Amino acid sequence: MPLPIQFDAQRMDLSKRVQVYSTVDASPAAAAETVIATLTLTGFADTAIISGAFLFGWAAYTVGTSGTTVQLRIRQTNVSGTVKANTGAMSGSQHGAGILTADDVNGFDTAPVGTYVLTMQVANGAAASTVSALVLGAILI
Repeated sequence: MPLPIQFDAQRMDLSKRVQVYSTVDASPAAAAETVIATLTLTGFADTAIISGAFLFGWAAYTVGTSGTTVQLRIRQTNVSGTVKANTGAMSGSQHGAGILTADDVNGFDTAPVGTYVLTMQVANGAAASTVSALVLGAILI
């Protein structure tokens, strides 16, 4: 027999465990891997983290001239930080130049840090791509 529900989340403050960022910081110029969002976790220093952080990212974007593939990554700290989630090079007709596309990337970090970045790279891009909306978040578990 399943355990009965003991309580609900009606009066729980999850602000230290669930944090989200939704401002476009930049759009990729040509083929460079670019930080498109930065999430700095705040107020969680005294929060018990048992398993780690579930990381999630989503972006809507239009690929610039000559772009052939798109890759989204979630990294620790900055563009050269450890990769925690990676879509790989996504190709196909929905990832070509001038097409509005939306993709997501998810990962898990067993040793959460204070800052995560969502990056985007467009292979063979000869002009800037445009990120129109995004979300980068972490749930501390």
